[in-house]
Amino acid sequence: MKVLVIGNGGREHALAWKLNESKSVDKIYMARGNGGTEDFCENLDIDPKNIDKLLLFAEENKIDLTVVGPEDPLCMGIVDAFNEKNLKVFGPNKACARFEKSKEFTKKFLEKYSIPTAKYQSFENYEDAKNCLKDFSYPLVVKADGLCLGKGVIICQNEEEAIDALEKIFKDKIFGGEGNTVVIEEFLTGEEASVLCLVSNNRLFPLERAKDHKQIYDGDKGPNTGGVGTYSPVKASHDLEVNLEKIYKKIEDGLNKEKLNYSGILFVGFMIEEDKPKVLEFNVRFGDPETEVLMPRLDVDLFELLNKTIEGKLEKEDIKWKDETCLTVIMCSGGYPGSYEKGKEIEGLDQVDEDTIVFHNGTKRSDGKFYTNGGRVLSITSLGKNLEDAREKAYKNVEKIKFDKAYFRKDIGTK
Repeated sequence: MKVLVIGNGGREHALAWKLNESKSVDKIYMARGNGGTEDFCENLDIDPKNIDKLLLFAEENKIDLTVVGPEDPLCMGIVDAFNEKNLKVFGPNKACARFEKSKEFTKKFLEKYSIPTAKYQSFENYEDAKNCLKDFSYPLVVKADGLCLGKGVIICQNEEEAIDALEKIFKDKIFGGEGNTVVIEEFLTGEEASVLCLVSNNRLFPLERAKDHKQIYDGDKGPNTGGVGTYSPVKASHDLEVNLEKIYKKIEDGLNKEKLNYSGILFVGFMIEEDKPKVLEFNVRFGDPETEVLMPRLDVDLFELLNKTIEGKLEKEDIKWKDETCLTVIMCSGGYPGSYEKGKEIEGLDQVDEDTIVFHNGTKRSDGKFYTNGGRVLSITSLGKNLEDAREKAYKNVEKIKFDKAYFRKDIGTK
């Protein structure tokens, strides 16, 4: 079987790595892939957002399964385009991808189906949003409605910061058209948790939880990023499990009542306080870096799992996990999530222990050498018998890898 994986980050590297374990998979193509995926895939010079070229390639090369990694092509309708040509593709259609395309769409869905979430209001102009700030206490959260590469959420500690955030989004257009609508939310406290759910014909099958670390500095300080470290599994009390199940059921009911046909991944971001979860956000694709710790723990054939999901044949017992803990530390370019330089030579990858996996987030390969090519560069990923063991292995190998201005958090997995 031939598989096409669309995307070029650590998430897509991890998916391709797991698909490569399948006895059913003979060939994997990546569009575009990265320096690390060249080891076992054929990288294609096709933009993940160029749906026409991807469709043509899949038709001409008789691709058996296409797996869409990033949100942009999903929101643009790549699944609808492939379905029209009877090509098997994993991911939600354009109608369902609105859950990530628009934070306002998601908030209205959550409110309509009584799914616990933060109090909010949405606005289409600066003055109305500014005038509404008096209705909120601080801190509060300002969110650009659209796709902002994980950077469209601004936590404001006071009115001055909130006004500054609104000015940057509405007036300075730092997120372009993705900030034409702004959502202002109450700030939720508690422990943040991510749950990826396989969704098969509107039925949710939660995967084991991962704990992401969004902020760039140790101690959960500094600006938000796309995620700079994570681990799995995350233990939960009986009461929390019961409350999460209630939310999954309400989501299923909502999808059915809205007459949506959701198949793919639904990423649910939660804030949990005293075993009471509230939904922070929905995403419609595998999380990054959550995928980098889930794929090494997954104890079944990913190719078969994705096919069962698409075909509506998935059952709970089809999903099995290794008992081990997995932890990943992301090495970033200095300056990320702000401005940073690319093209720094990466050394030490050949020194990494055999039982540690390096997923490439933003790299390129030239003349046999690896160079940085993004803000998040490498996900150093280790399995261990417990969290402490996995953490020790990962950080031991982080120290072996060098590039100019390399940065990483030193407290992943210490909570």
